Amino acid sequence: MCGRYASARSRIELLEEFVVERDKTDEPLKADYNVAPTKPVYAVLTRAPRPDKESAEEGKAERELRIVRWGLVPSWAKDTSIGSRLINARAETVAEKPAFRAAFARRRCLLPADGYYEWQAPPAGTKGKKQPYFICEPDHSVLAFAGLYEFWRDKSLAPDDPAAWLWTATIITTSAPDELGEIHDRMPMVIDPASWGDWLDPGNTDVSDVRALLAPAQSTGLVNYPVSTLVNSVRNNGPELMREVEVTVPGLGGWSDH
Repeated sequence: MCGRYASARSRIELLEEFVVERDKTDEPLKADYNVAPTKPVYAVLTRAPRPDKESAEEGKAERELRIVRWGLVPSWAKDTSIGSRLINARAETVAEKPAFRAAFARRRCLLPADGYYEWQAPPAGTKGKKQPYFICEPDHSVLAFAGLYEFWRDKSLAPDDPAAWLWTATIITTSAPDELGEIHDRMPMVIDPASWGDWLDPGNTDVSDVRALLAPAQSTGLVNYPVSTLVNSVRNNGPELMREVEVTVPGLGGWSDH
C-alpha cells in the first residue's frame, strides 16, 4: 500500500511541471513532508467546466490543478468516514470495485509527490521496530502517482454552497518489483510523463483502453534509502524526514542506487 508520502513542491512549480492550463486552487498548500490519509493534497486532472448561466455548452476540457482530500469517498457513501479506508485502490481490481469503477472510467488524476515512505519489518526472529525507507527518483524529480478522484455531496447543505461538495482521491497501487518488494510488496503506480495526457483524458472511457495505460507505468528505476523513525508520527513534518540515516540493525536493508 501507500500510506504516507512527501509533497513539498510549490503550487507554482506544479503548474509548470504538469503544464497546467487552469489553476483551481484557492490558497496554496504548504510543503508537506509527511502526507497522511485525510490530508489535503494537490491533484492534477483534465476536466471541462460546467456550463455557465449564459450558455448550455460545456467549456473546453483543460488540465487543472486542484486540492482534494486523500481518501476517496464514493458519491453513494452515507458519510465521509469511508474515505480513511479508501486511500489506495489495487490496480488488479480497480475497474471492478464498486467504490472505484466509475471514477476509473471517467475521473482519473495524477497526485504529485517527491517520494513515498514504506516500512520494513525487522528480520524474522529478531526484535525491534520497523525501519522506514524513502523511495524516490534517483534525481529526486517529481513522481506522478496514478489516482482517481470523486465528488461527495453533503445533502444537509444547499447545492450552491461550495462547502456542499467534497473532492477526494485515491492512489492506485501495484505489486512492487523484487527489489522494492524486500521492503513492502505493494507500491503506488507511477505514470510516466509521456502517458500523462492519455491517463488524464476524460474522453477515454473504454475500460480496456484505460487499463492498458497502467501497463507502461513506471515500477522500476526508483531508489530507496533508510530515513529517521521521526516519520512514524504525523506530528513530525520537515525536510529532515527525507534525509538518509544509517541503519544499525543487522540484516535490515533494502536496495538502493543512492
